[in-house]
Amino acid sequence: MHIRRVLPPLSGFKSLCSNLTNPGILTKYKSGQKCFYSSDLVKSVLKSSLQPAPVLGKRVPKGPRTKQPSRTNQPSLNEDQDMMQCIAFATADQYHLPTLCHDLINHGFNEIALPRDASNVLVISTDVAAKPDDNALMFFFREGSVVFWNVEEKTMKKVLRILENHEIQPYEVALVHWENEEINYTVGAGHTKLERGNFILSDEMEQHEAVLEKFAFSNALCSSVKLAIWEVSLDNFVESIQSIPETLKSGKRVKLSSAEVMKKIGELFTLRHCINLRSDLLLTPDFYWDRENLEKLYDKTCQFLSINRRVNVVNEKLEHCTQLTDLMRSHLSEKHSLRLEWMIVILITIEVMFELAKMIF
Repeated sequence: MHIRRVLPPLSGFKSLCSNLTNPGILTKYKSGQKCFYSSDLVKSVLKSSLQPAPVLGKRVPKGPRTKQPSRTNQPSLNEDQDMMQCIAFATADQYHLPTLCHDLINHGFNEIALPRDASNVLVISTDVAAKPDDNALMFFFREGSVVFWNVEEKTMKKVLRILENHEIQPYEVALVHWENEEINYTVGAGHTKLERGNFILSDEMEQHEAVLEKFAFSNALCSSVKLAIWEVSLDNFVESIQSIPETLKSGKRVKLSSAEVMKKIGELFTLRHCINLRSDLLLTPDFYWDRENLEKLYDKTCQFLSINRRVNVVNEKLEHCTQLTDLMRSHLSEKHSLRLEWMIVILITIEVMFELAKMIF
């Protein structure tokens, strides 16, 4: 039933809005047992019709930074419904994996052992999977990221609640769910690969090898969501200093103290340290050096997620921000030096005046 059969003419719209609180109004549009519309429909129509006009000059919220597959490469709807889901989140700066493992085991989950050189990740399995085609796995990386493979939404929410007790410097919940990475996957014949924006896992692999392949994919996904969080932090930093160039251009005084400038420099170098030194975004992790097949999967996923290109863009922005903060520090240093020079001049002037006073009087 089309909405146009329900709404009155535009001239009578205000009268309808004013009478909506009267329960008897809704019955006037009934004919026998057929109701032309329900109260919920009216509320939804009014809600969409009475949206406030956008304010000019207000910034439009940006989209998520994580890589989304191109529509031309996505499978059909029916094929997509048959696939399983792999979703990654970056929820905190770090996880305390030993206590997290103990807590998850107490809640009925099982730990899966990985090679000794994969010491910064915890792999947990659960008996309840979203779809029966594959096992449900969860990868927890010490750097503060988690990846769910074929996990039910109910179980996922439960694990995220447990995870909150083991996070170090957690991120905002809205940011965590906005900057996620979601990729569908399936199990099929042939070698494991990334095709058309989806993971195709080999059905000929043993369980241990399949876990390692999922680990390689998960490692790349976690790097992507972690980088997305840092990109948002850099955008917030850029927004906080974007008025400085215009202020300098207009010749006005920059209202920043020396302590505030040093705080900005600290934020900038902290972000730079996280991206270029503490993470594995610039180099392939050592785990893949003697595992060529896993390295190919990792590199292919990183290439699909445009991680290298995004890191280069972030470093370019960081370089420009560094130049601006250095300029501000030099500007404040010059102001301080000029203030000291004037103080010296004033003191010398006062001393000369005292000497003249002694000579005269």
